Amino acid sequence: MIRILGIDPGSRFTGFGIIESDGRSARYVTSGFVRVSGESWAERLGVIFAAVGELVVTHEPQEMAIERVFMHRNADSALKLGQARGAAICAVIQHGVPVHEYSPAEIKQSVVGKGRAAKEQVQHMVRVLLSLPGTPQADAADALAAALCHGNTRASLAQIAHTTRGHT
Repeated sequence: MIRILGIDPGSRFTGFGIIESDGRSARYVTSGFVRVSGESWAERLGVIFAAVGELVVTHEPQEMAIERVFMHRNADSALKLGQARGAAICAVIQHGVPVHEYSPAEIKQSVVGKGRAAKEQVQHMVRVLLSLPGTPQADAADALAAALCHGNTRASLAQIAHTTRGHT
């Protein structure tokens, strides 16, 4: 089993979720969100950096999965999201944790089976896949979905590598 930290970066709330996965099954460890606050944008990024760094120290994930930035309608929002991602990525990299990035569609496809799934569908499937007693908060569910996506992807890649080695 590998411990995976999933991050759903945001300028107001940054979701996190930690699972243990062997590719066939996943076990819930913890999840939640960081309420991003501060007088300036730099202080807010510092909150994300410190909180994610604390998660790494406390829970010792071996890998991190994070959503890639996508350009929607608002360029300013995309830039802020990119900076929030950067703060989270720097926090785990300084602890030597490898980072894996997935598009929102890849994450939804992996967890729900549809790349354009609604937030409620992601929340429901995360709850089902991890046998949670209740529906996780949206940011935490997105972070758990990123971690589940990485667990599935890494298992598939390992299987492909194993199969390829057996045929060469």
